[in-house]
Amino acid sequence: MNSKNIIEVTDLQRSLPMGGRELVVLRGISFSVAEGEWVALTGPSGSGKSTLLGLLAGIDRPTRGSVRVDGVEISALPEARLAHFRNEKIGIIFQAFYLIQSMNALENAAAPLYIGPKRRQAHELAERMLTQVGLGGRLDHLPNQLSGGEQQRVAIARALVGGPRVLLADEPTGNLDSATSAQVLQLIREMRRALNLTVVMVTHDPRVALCADRQLHLCDGRLVADPAQRDFGPAMAPALAREQR
Repeated sequence: MNSKNIIEVTDLQRSLPMGGRELVVLRGISFSVAEGEWVALTGPSGSGKSTLLGLLAGIDRPTRGSVRVDGVEISALPEARLAHFRNEKIGIIFQAFYLIQSMNALENAAAPLYIGPKRRQAHELAERMLTQVGLGGRLDHLPNQLSGGEQQRVAIARALVGGPRVLLADEPTGNLDSATSAQVLQLIREMRRALNLTVVMVTHDPRVALCADRQLHLCDGRLVADPAQRDFGPAMAPALAREQR
């Protein structure tokens, strides 16, 4: 693995059983992400973006191919080691915030650390991270006492509290208005610089994708680069080309 790349994906395929047949979601994808890079995964619904992100996170297993993160082939790790690796190296945020409603902001942010350091140490680290994301004065608030943007900030703090090297984000602004989305994206940009994070983000929003250093566009389970294929998919590109002539 190239020492400058923190993520290496090779010939990645994911198939799922569907009504007695095999549905191929990802079709032999290969790419790398450099340390500190911000990459946006774009494409229409059903193109395989969230499936790919789940494979990068080790939440799902590939049918074929490999995923290496920070030099470790996570697709080959047993479950216990994979869970430990993910908790240490990978932070994940989602469109839905997935906060525990009975826990306050501090406890939600500290949750990934409860299996490691003592609770007091976990809370100290979580308080520090919540302060970094601008919620130092909201530690005792429950999720239903926070705005959508504040809940996503708690989710970001939770994703980063363990000091990961990679941040994976699945439509992190999807439930937010434009102004709040801009604030969350600015926060991710600031945390990326402060912590030297590598960011891989799924988005349908072309404005959000412009925040990234690079875009990887998926269509029909493949990475595509041709403008016609980007918008219409490989199967429709020839017809589009004929129409344009």
